[in-house]
Amino acid sequence: MAKTLVLAEKPSVGKELARVLGCRRGGEGCLEGERYIVTWALGHLVELAPPEAYDKAWEKWDLLTLPMLPEHMKTAVIKETGRQFRAVQALMRRGDVQELVIATDAGREGELVARWIMEKAGWNKPAKRLWISSQTDKAIRDGFSHLRPAGEYDDLFHSARARSEADWLVGLNVTRALTCKHGAQLSAGRVQTPTLALIVDREEEIRRFVPQEYFTVQAKCRGFTATWRDRNGQTRTFDRERAEHLCAALQGKHGVLSEVKRTLRQAPPPAAYDLTELQRDANRKYAYSAKETLSLMQSLYERHKLLTYPRTDSRYISDDVVSTLPERLKSVMADEYRDLARAILMKRPLQTRFLVDNARVTDHHAILPTEEQPELFRLSGPERNIYDLVVRRFLAVLLPPCEYEETRLTLTVGGETFTARGKIMKEPGWRAAYGRFLLEEDEEEEGEEREQSLPPLRQGDSVEVLSARVSTGKTAPPKRYTEATLLTAMEHPPTQGMDRAQGKILEETGGLGTPATRADIIEKLFSAFYIERRGRELVPTSKGRQVVELAPADLRSAQLTARWEKRLGDIARGLERESAFVSEMRGYASRLVGEVKTSDAVYSHDNVTREKCPDCGKFLLAVQGKRGKMLVCPDRECGYRRSVTRTTNARCPNCHKKMELRGEGEKQLFACVCGYRERLSDFKKRHAHSAAGKRDVQRFLQNQREEKGTSAMAEQLKKWLEQQEK
Repeated sequence: MAKTLVLAEKPSVGKELARVLGCRRGGEGCLEGERYIVTWALGHLVELAPPEAYDKAWEKWDLLTLPMLPEHMKTAVIKETGRQFRAVQALMRRGDVQELVIATDAGREGELVARWIMEKAGWNKPAKRLWISSQTDKAIRDGFSHLRPAGEYDDLFHSARARSEADWLVGLNVTRALTCKHGAQLSAGRVQTPTLALIVDREEEIRRFVPQEYFTVQAKCRGFTATWRDRNGQTRTFDRERAEHLCAALQGKHGVLSEVKRTLRQAPPPAAYDLTELQRDANRKYAYSAKETLSLMQSLYERHKLLTYPRTDSRYISDDVVSTLPERLKSVMADEYRDLARAILMKRPLQTRFLVDNARVTDHHAILPTEEQPELFRLSGPERNIYDLVVRRFLAVLLPPCEYEETRLTLTVGGETFTARGKIMKEPGWRAAYGRFLLEEDEEEEGEEREQSLPPLRQGDSVEVLSARVSTGKTAPPKRYTEATLLTAMEHPPTQGMDRAQGKILEETGGLGTPATRADIIEKLFSAFYIERRGRELVPTSKGRQVVELAPADLRSAQLTARWEKRLGDIARGLERESAFVSEMRGYASRLVGEVKTSDAVYSHDNVTREKCPDCGKFLLAVQGKRGKMLVCPDRECGYRRSVTRTTNARCPNCHKKMELRGEGEKQLFACVCGYRERLSDFKKRHAHSAAGKRDVQRFLQNQREEKGTSAMAEQLKKWLEQQEK
């Protein structure tokens, strides 16, 4: 009997597809049923071949071998996942497998994952495409009943391949050129470098900023306080004498309310979430990194099936999704959402004017709850937080606008103008979805004027100034980026120096990177030691500042990404040929390498220690990693690194803050900023009979797993845990 092979992107997704399709018999890297065989990749199984696959001379990093410009790009099986590739290839070559269903993530990169595997494995039989936005049983069944010919997505694959090859040609060549030219581990890329430039430029603005003292004048009247404004409407003056003279002249004076303006206003609900907006809010409210939020979203999408496809850049839905909204509302009738969801459902027809916009939906619609009934107790704390954000936003966008009355007073005293404003809520509308949990950026107050409760007043009333005071402040520099504000800047990068057309393209193409890649770009800046975190703020290191100066000017600007994304979009729509774009990138990479080679710029290590690398003898560099201080070897080929201190999840028994783990071997100790110190051996004894303590250590190990240089300590804690289980 002929069978259909289904290729998923990850084992977790593959196993869910297999369950729905009735594939229960296990095999090598697959699950098999009567009609279907479900297999999976492990992310990418195939990638572009490394330079040495083309020319042995390219194996060595040397300026003389640059630029590297292969005429035809090759692919190679990733060594670490080679076993799974061979399993997939064997399934594709089975005689009873007559058709393939591409079930990788429905997007540009998902298409690339599948097509490269198919090409490398030699697939030449019919193929179809599964394109779904959620992993519920219903969505999977509907998707399999509406499979499309894979050929309809060829242009999307060509766009993905063009992007990958262009990044190889430009990124690898410029990275090698910078590293070889300056004898340091430096890298550059079309998205990474302009993103880093945003942080570096902001730091330079802060460094150059000179604060100025300013003054404001407030007049206290019966029932309200009014703020002085000059003829230009500004509340600040930099003239102390003027402010003090005005304050003295107000004492005991009477003024007239020259205007009392009441306006009924409406505030529409915020649009539904796309990934970037969700990452912003999660960082702002919970301090989650962009990568953490994406990981939590993937779990809610793949494992719990409670949310739709996360890697979307759309904040709207199309008409065909509207019919599913009642079921989605029923699914969220749990806990604190129950009453509001029921009230929305009962008011038919549903209010969808702020959610439906066919023209603004791309490959995937906005992030929504699925029709799956949630078992909230199964969610971890962070998963619950992300689910809460999405559900509240979903309910909010189905509610009417918030209505309030805004009152603005204009008081004239001795020819000077003072204003005050207040707000009275009429109908909360969408704000009912948030209540006291409303998440929004702190509103910038207009000058020093703040909202207040205003007494009933009429135009023409005489008002006595009971007292007046001068307030002093200093102008503030621009704020450093947090991950939330950096994501905004990446999505809407500054357009200074661009013409209007380029700025428009950058806006239309979604700025720097894509919702799916921005988190990884930020992580790369940390791992390359280009930026470090101070609290929530992102600060460039000396290495980060220097690499922005050393990189070719073209790579520092967001214009390059704007041009690329416009053309990649045209390739995806069949409006441009992939070969023409890649050919142009070869010439472009060659020009950038030439710029680096002829540059007179110099790179200097200003973080060199006097401790030598035990492997190659070079002096180690002191760097601040994402989870603590490290010593790293400057030699790219050596790659030695060692953790000096690590921020852990272990809590101080005195102040309950997270402690650092310092030292090596038997001398390792926990240290807290409050002054508390405890040896690792004593820590293990203290928690030896505590279940909560074991969980703390397990969480600590989980969080440290990805950090290089922690393996020795991790092994000790792992052995300790095993002993406790015996």
